[in-house]
Amino acid sequence: MEKSITMERVKLDFEDSCAVVTLSHPEKRNALSSEMITEILQSFKKAQDAKVRTLILRAEPGCKVWSAGHDVSELPESGRDPLGWNDTLRVLVRAIEEFPAPVVALLEGGVWGGACELALACDIVIATPDVTFAITPARLGIPYNVTGLLTFMNVVSFHVAKEMAFTAQPMSAEQGRNLGFVNHIVPHMEITSFCLSMAAEIAKLSPMSIRVMKEEMRILASAHSLTPRMFERVEGLRREVYDSPDYTEGLRAFREKRPPVFRGG
Repeated sequence: MEKSITMERVKLDFEDSCAVVTLSHPEKRNALSSEMITEILQSFKKAQDAKVRTLILRAEPGCKVWSAGHDVSELPESGRDPLGWNDTLRVLVRAIEEFPAPVVALLEGGVWGGACELALACDIVIATPDVTFAITPARLGIPYNVTGLLTFMNVVSFHVAKEMAFTAQPMSAEQGRNLGFVNHIVPHMEITSFCLSMAAEIAKLSPMSIRVMKEEMRILASAHSLTPRMFERVEGLRREVYDSPDYTEGLRAFREKRPPVFRGG
């Protein structure tokens, strides 16, 4: 088995029974493009085939931005769901949730938009003191989907999820720890060894027990009753947004690097 695999945007390293997947496309602030996500998913598959006991998801050490989130240039124009079931970010979040071993988010710098969901979908979150989290779809006029919102609602309290979604303001690692969605805050110089040490401790335990408990918790966290009528209502509301002038304005403003002017319709 190769100990290190370098792709165009992602690196994969094996440390004993741990796989380390590194986002390595800093010129695009590790935006979650379809190419980036494809390489992450390939890394996950290689890690699963190697039967690793833990997977660490990180960016290059010392980064200022862990990931800027969804690659906005790939979002469709109005008339089509921007975050549907087969959107690559949705596929990646499901891959993290269904990975048969703990996935640890090693975070440094800004964790924004879709990257915030990606990080909070991980099983354990370890952050440096400078980390900030921001849920930003309202800045772009994007209607988040049900499963994406559920990721946040399963991790943070209802009111915290609302504040983050409605204000799009960054939340610090310290606030995250106080609210329970950051497990540990560790200095930059120590965070890699801290995460590898945690992975080594996990490797001493029963992988079958951990795998089953992770799947049990995933199922229980998703056990929310939703009738067909309620689902259609939510999807109808989302269609109103991505068919609206505000959605078009949000994307245009981002591409033109100017503040959007939303009209509420």
